[in-house]
Amino acid sequence: MGKINRLPADLANQIAAGEVVERPASVVKELVENAIDAGARRLTIHVELGGKKQVRVEDDGEGMAPDDARLAIERHATSKIKHSDDLAAILTLGFRGEALPSIASVSHFVLRTRAKGQQSGTEIRVNGGTVASVVEIGAPQGTSVEVNDVFYNLPARRKFLKSDGAESAQVSRIVTQLALAYPEVGFTLTSAGRQVLQCPPALSHRDRLYQVYGERSDLMEVHKEAGGITLTGFIAALAEQGPTRGPQNVFINRRIVKDKTIAHAIIDAYSQATIKERSPEVHLFIEMAADALDVNVHPTKAEVRFRDQSLVHQVVRRALMDALGNSAAPQLQLRPEHMNQTPFNATLPNVWSGGAYPNRWMPNEVRDVREVLDVLKVRGAEAGEPREPREPREPGEPRELIKPMIPLGQFRDTFIIAIDDDGVAIIDQHVAHERVLFERVMERLTSGRLESQQLLIPMVMELTASAQQALVNRAAELERLGFEVEPFGASTIKVTAVPALLRIEDCSKALLALAEDLEGLDRGAQVQDALQRIAALTACHAAVKANYPLTYEKMAHILDELKATSYSTICPHGRPVMLRLTRREIEKNFDRI
Repeated sequence: MGKINRLPADLANQIAAGEVVERPASVVKELVENAIDAGARRLTIHVELGGKKQVRVEDDGEGMAPDDARLAIERHATSKIKHSDDLAAILTLGFRGEALPSIASVSHFVLRTRAKGQQSGTEIRVNGGTVASVVEIGAPQGTSVEVNDVFYNLPARRKFLKSDGAESAQVSRIVTQLALAYPEVGFTLTSAGRQVLQCPPALSHRDRLYQVYGERSDLMEVHKEAGGITLTGFIAALAEQGPTRGPQNVFINRRIVKDKTIAHAIIDAYSQATIKERSPEVHLFIEMAADALDVNVHPTKAEVRFRDQSLVHQVVRRALMDALGNSAAPQLQLRPEHMNQTPFNATLPNVWSGGAYPNRWMPNEVRDVREVLDVLKVRGAEAGEPREPREPREPGEPRELIKPMIPLGQFRDTFIIAIDDDGVAIIDQHVAHERVLFERVMERLTSGRLESQQLLIPMVMELTASAQQALVNRAAELERLGFEVEPFGASTIKVTAVPALLRIEDCSKALLALAEDLEGLDRGAQVQDALQRIAALTACHAAVKANYPLTYEKMAHILDELKATSYSTICPHGRPVMLRLTRREIEKNFDRI
């Protein structure tokens, strides 16, 4: 007798079920996707014990005739595709014909359905892959699938399921994702008799997002069309002060996907604005031609392959960068405890009637806002170090957010107070200058290296052994930044050149900070990640400090440079650059509106 045997059909189905049905949430996903493909507009999902005891999905879709219902539980029976050419452009969520037979092979399975126009429905009961009964019943139009005791006949699989609470959370997550993808479909999810999710049909993704998450002022809208790809959605704003991690829901042609290319594009877009490690909350809806991707990669249909992977990466990355670059500065809110209703004399001492007032920063000859703008044009170019001509921005790059601002002075020699047509702004001078220098450093690094100055007398620094090793191992990246270091003993380095951007007295502090930061980098960190961290620290040490008095010209120069940056509302380390008090808020608190 030969060694090779044909597997029984029930065993083959159980093996296949291991690929399609990983846990109760997988059952819910497959059944809900089938209902959506059937044209359902209202779905009710009920689970018991996290779905381990029971999963029931009811829909108001087109239902099935008796013959189709019998075929539906047969392996590789589907109404979604007919020819091999159909695999090149799949338009439905399901198409393999594996879900129902796989689920039925590892559970006590009950299918009830009635097609539109039929007088009666069909009920099919399957136990562990074996059909127990097929009867005619009365039923509403649509389909109801009940899955009891999943993996009851595979105890080895059942023992690997998580707790009831953990499995319920997975079910809730998958239903939430499907609800976000299909706002026109109503979803109701109950678990152990408790309503977890209630979403009536909505008109848009924005409305569905509100139904699921409530009012979210920390999310910003994103939209881009390029290369036959349309991307819309909502992403975490840079100014968010809460947790740096959140759900990442990505849909392609309304299909839930997990793709490394898109995940990398998301992280890359955020890393351009801040080096703060984060897994930001995003809800992205991507539409592209069906033949531009292959969804027939894995039985769970969560993985896809793109015909042009680099195009997808670039569109996602650029869309998020545009939105992040256009993020608005946080607004201050005035909340007076009481309003003074007593009339007062509008003539105050030491204030000019022309709208400007004397101070130690504003040139005395400036008496009018128009004169201030003229001074900015002339003196702004003279302030600070000479500016190199900027290359014109590519189409679609973040537009300049900050309008020309007029500096009025400093508060505690740390914050610049400025005005523009939209209101009053308070700018952290160190953070703002850090943002400017960081982008300048990164711009130069992309084309080569920073300018450095050779030291006549090398600087010798004593470090810990680990810090010395961290700097020596990153000597190539440090050289691009203008530092030239080499080992000079077991825990000593010799520095022969430093960046022209830094003052000599700041170089040792910068290198100590760099060593500490580089020690924290993973060994497998990419060079670009290391460069961004080093550039951020270099910019931080080179930027003007708090408690440092600035002349009017220097303040104007910082504001002018800040206006030209791509991400002018947040520093590389994630701190806000400015706070704004809008004109409307001011007028409101003075009872002018």
